[in-house]
Amino acid sequence: MPELPEVETVRRTLVELVSGKTIERVTVTWPKIIKKPVEVEQFKDALVGQVIEEISRRGKFLIFYTTDFALVSHLRMEGRYGLYTPEEEIDKHTHVIFYFTDGTQLRYRDVRKFGTMHLFKKGEELAELPLSQLGPEPFSEEFTVARMERMLAQTNRSIKTVLLDQKLVVGLGNIYVDEALFKAGIHPERSASSLTKKEMKILHHEIIQTLTEAVAKGGSTVRSYVNSQGEIGMFQLELFVYGRNGKACKTCSSELERIVVGGRGTVFCPKCQKRKKSKSR
Repeated sequence: MPELPEVETVRRTLVELVSGKTIERVTVTWPKIIKKPVEVEQFKDALVGQVIEEISRRGKFLIFYTTDFALVSHLRMEGRYGLYTPEEEIDKHTHVIFYFTDGTQLRYRDVRKFGTMHLFKKGEELAELPLSQLGPEPFSEEFTVARMERMLAQTNRSIKTVLLDQKLVVGLGNIYVDEALFKAGIHPERSASSLTKKEMKILHHEIIQTLTEAVAKGGSTVRSYVNSQGEIGMFQLELFVYGRNGKACKTCSSELERIVVGGRGTVFCPKCQKRKKSKSR
């Protein structure tokens, strides 16, 4: 599933590809992608004549701002956008096409059909699900160490489970949670409330640093991810633990282990990320 760095990279490439284009018509061949309360025909009719003015991001969601609407799109596991010409063959996994007045087409392709699109009147998108309950952006002033301390102190859930919950901070998924926890030296099964203030400060820093570096590298291509221009990410070359089960730790050479935390496969270093709870806060 694309996480913040991948979605941000897609956003940046889409800005280059479709900003300022006018939608002539829309086709939808997999109606379940379009979420209520807007029906498919309403979705298609509303976007006719709309100009794409801005493309934003909230956590793992893309937001297409048109003249009057905000289209909130989640790529889920395999969703992908690309700009095409009419001469190019339409792939069988293409489920939504935005036809522009200049003859080009923005196609949404999704092999597993898990992606979603919500349409709101502009200005209402942040007050409604799926965006209304999201936590702060990791690069924002709202995401402070103090906020982390307050939220983590309130729960005995594992720290990995808490970080995957988009209410503490948005944009983190399996890849970058594993990486940030490794760099912070924190075992993924540690109770969130057991972290010391020092550990929280380090973790806060590593979350921001890891995501910053991943964005700079265009995200991680570990399965099928490419940006909207068909380019792969390069941060997978920098990964310390994710996807490296059984390999040597880049820091201490110990064998990396895989466990399941909160239903998610998790790779960690048993030496660099000891489970023992720190005694002083």
